[in-house]
Amino acid sequence: MSIKPEISVLFVCLGNICRSPLAEGVLAHHLEEAGLSELVRVDSAGTGSWHVGQAPDPRSIAVAAEHGVELKGYARQVRPEDFFEFTYVLAMDRSNLRNLQDLTYSSGSKASVQLFSNFDPDPHGHPDVPDPYYGEGDGFVPVFEMVDRTCHALAHHFLSELTS
Repeated sequence: MSIKPEISVLFVCLGNICRSPLAEGVLAHHLEEAGLSELVRVDSAGTGSWHVGQAPDPRSIAVAAEHGVELKGYARQVRPEDFFEFTYVLAMDRSNLRNLQDLTYSSGSKASVQLFSNFDPDPHGHPDVPDPYYGEGDGFVPVFEMVDRTCHALAHHFLSELTS
């Protein structure tokens, strides 16, 4: 018998092959380490449909693997029901946040739709997780670092939510 997660989080970027699956994998890794993986459901999606059905970008897979994180799953597009199934819908940048807010306001959702970077403990952090897709691969390391520190903070945030 599986435990129904008490908290659920959906990470959203444009195509769901670089940033959001990286955040999904990194948070799942931190939750596993904290013993919270049965209590927090983690998923990712994209606002666009270009990559639906594709595995994460090989460069995201590589940078995650270098840190002991496995990326699973395939790209999918955000669905209207996501706003009712997830506690948190976290956009990786402000452009995707605006797209999500337009969808949310028309749906009557109770999900907390906000920027992923709102949980970044770095006071000098940028509000947008940069999209490394068009780079030569060097952009994936700083994206991983931002995602890792923010997901670490998210895991602690969820722990406090679950124990309060």
